[in-house]
Amino acid sequence: MAMPDAGYINPRAYGGGRPIDDALWAVNFVLFEGKMRGLFSLLFGASMALVVDGARANGEEGASVHYRRMFWLLLFGLAHHILIWANDILFHYAVIGAVAYLFLRLSNQVLRRWAVGLLVASIALHFLMAAGMHATVAQGTAPAATTAQRQAAEQVLRSSEGPGTPGIADHLKTYRSNYRTIVKERSDDVRSEIVFFLVFLGPETLGLMILGILLLRNGFLTGKWPDDRLRPVARWGYLLGIPPSIALAVWQWSLDFSALPVFTSFIAWAEPFRYAIILAHAAFAVLVFRRFAGTALAARIAAVGRAAFTNYLGTSLLMTTLFYGYGLGLYGHVGRAEVYLFIFGVWILMLLWSKPWLDRFRYGPLEWLWRSLARGSLQPMRRAAA
Repeated sequence: MAMPDAGYINPRAYGGGRPIDDALWAVNFVLFEGKMRGLFSLLFGASMALVVDGARANGEEGASVHYRRMFWLLLFGLAHHILIWANDILFHYAVIGAVAYLFLRLSNQVLRRWAVGLLVASIALHFLMAAGMHATVAQGTAPAATTAQRQAAEQVLRSSEGPGTPGIADHLKTYRSNYRTIVKERSDDVRSEIVFFLVFLGPETLGLMILGILLLRNGFLTGKWPDDRLRPVARWGYLLGIPPSIALAVWQWSLDFSALPVFTSFIAWAEPFRYAIILAHAAFAVLVFRRFAGTALAARIAAVGRAAFTNYLGTSLLMTTLFYGYGLGLYGHVGRAEVYLFIFGVWILMLLWSKPWLDRFRYGPLEWLWRSLARGSLQPMRRAAA
């Protein structure tokens, strides 16, 4: 939200250059990039199962409730993409969530096979894509390369989100301009963005949603696993995921963030290790929250999660207003390290408002709206007085 997308992938493309910028890029690459989205996908699958089970327990038709929720989520996502922020994930989750429902009645053993199979398929897809890009560049830069091969290599390098990425100047001009121009840009790109997300991330998202259903059912996410069963998951996940990820980060840094290695590490080479870290993060989170259950901070973090939809869209509204041209116009003017001041500020804001609101109301504002639309009637909002 603060700078062109190319800078998220490659600090040399935008927003980097200082040692602190590169260090923060490395921390993000190793510990957070893709891992937070992965945890979101896990929890989306788990919450989907909870909602369907809850609907059935209340005598409602689970499929009807689920697909109404996905329909409205799809519309929210489309509006979010066009009107607020171009990197929306809600439309994608609504489509994949509609497919994930078909897996709810499967046994845990079958769910495990599907989850592993889809994640392996995602790795294979991205590895083939990355290997093809490297092969194209190798052919196009060889002494005997034909004109067509050289042009193909140039096209790959131009699309690799590195320094000099085409369109950065246009991107800056657009997002520093007025609201109408920005909406038109997002509207023109919405179809290609949707297709890209479904093709590029679809197998991973579905695999992780199915894994979330499994981890809910087997007690992992509900705290039923004892500590001595969770600790090895966290330990081995970090041991298998973090050292190779650090090695990849060092490799990219040693090449001064050459465009193609950075881009293919982002889309492919880091992926297997990302899944190990996602599971480790999930196990670590359960251990930590069990240890600190009942504390004031844990209660506030839990409230942030219960109002996740409102916090998600609220963050988009706040940050795009701060950075885009129709707001404070900070887009592209804030360095990578300085952006974290805004991030921590939003974290604090979420922690401050979510719990007091939920002490008085059953749902966050957008959670209530989504639930009411999916149920076809206004849901009770205010909590009964104690």
